[in-house]
Amino acid sequence: MALEQEVMQKMKEAMKAKDSVALASLRSIKSEILKAKTATSSKEDMSEADELKLVQKLVKQRKDSAQTYKEQNRDDLAEAELAEVKVIEQFLPAQLSEEEIDKEVKSIIEDTGADSMKDMGKVMGLASQRLAGKADGKTISKIVKENLS
Repeated sequence: MALEQEVMQKMKEAMKAKDSVALASLRSIKSEILKAKTATSSKEDMSEADELKLVQKLVKQRKDSAQTYKEQNRDDLAEAELAEVKVIEQFLPAQLSEEEIDKEVKSIIEDTGADSMKDMGKVMGLASQRLAGKADGKTISKIVKENLS
């Protein structure tokens, strides 16, 4: 099922359950899908990779906002953002643990023969491709730096 249809189905369920947090989160996903469709001016469905990037972007935005709110001692707003993250993350594939990401990064480093921070771009490119949707870029970057330094 395409992301748009899945979101619409979940929106109906959220409306029936009177779940305002889920409904707001799902509406933001739908809004971003519509923006992406009009930006490319195509009536066709988005590719699965594009849908994945869109959902990841929404999760990252919410996490960044929550972090900012926490820094400003606004835990009430941070909690609201994190609640939306939980709803949006259900449209992402299962996230890998840091140990699993570390194994994959070490494998990439072996395959490419990378041995210093000069090779970080090459390793990050491959890691981002292989781990797309399964790990966020910040975690991948941190683990690549640890393994190359």
